Amino acid sequence: MKKMIFSTGLAFCTLTCSYSANAQEIDSLPAGSDTIHFNFPTPAKEVPGRFHTTVTGIAVPAAMIGYGVLALNNPALRDLNATTKAEIKEDHPQFHTHIDNYLQYAPVAAVYILNAAGIHGKHNLRDRTILLGISAVLTAGTVEIVKNKTHEERPDHSDYLSFPSGHTATAFAAAEYLRQEYKDVSPWYGVAGYLAATTTGALRMYNNKHWLSDVVAGAGVGILSTKAAYWVYPLLQRKLFNTPSRAADKVIMPYYNPQFHSAGISFIFFPR
Repeated sequence: MKKMIFSTGLAFCTLTCSYSANAQEIDSLPAGSDTIHFNFPTPAKEVPGRFHTTVTGIAVPAAMIGYGVLALNNPALRDLNATTKAEIKEDHPQFHTHIDNYLQYAPVAAVYILNAAGIHGKHNLRDRTILLGISAVLTAGTVEIVKNKTHEERPDHSDYLSFPSGHTATAFAAAEYLRQEYKDVSPWYGVAGYLAATTTGALRMYNNKHWLSDVVAGAGVGILSTKAAYWVYPLLQRKLFNTPSRAADKVIMPYYNPQFHSAGISFIFFPR
């Protein structure tokens, strides 16, 4: 039985970590038939006007989401969810931790700590903060909408907001954010971020808060949300900052807090 749990966890870790490693290598390759390019004018030299990703970079997280959706009604995949839960509870019946509540934010914290330490990533404070905000809004909004639409019961029967895992989505959005900011510095920053995200997803299952399919789908949502943020930001930047430079220090952005089910508008000021 322990072999089954080990194999399931190893497969999930291998899928997410190999995606991160492959994306690190492929992103640096010259344009080819398997590369998707998005070109925008460059309004500020700190932010490249071009975001590119690979077919694999989109297909892998999309497949993860597809797996989770399929598992909602597929008997074989639902049985795998139930078996995985049973194995975890059998091997660790008293396991409980709050680490996953904090670990999900570790890759984001790493971006700001590294910059403060003088190890600079791709973007300046203003741009990386806006990118993070866009990613957070996309991640939280998607998770909240899907949770309420699917009405999937949690393994611990506490509510019907199980699918997909919000903690895991946040963690993988943060991991991809760290990877995007530091992939040109060292691939190991991205690897570390994805390991933290994978651990967060595993802990959600060990805490009996999510099924395996919730975690896999949440990872896909998080990755694609951050990729979408990096794709849309050059266009958004052109619209927001095509004004005198002083106006570019002030940004109005929407925000959404899934914990308190609240939304609104935030005003961000970046001192010169």
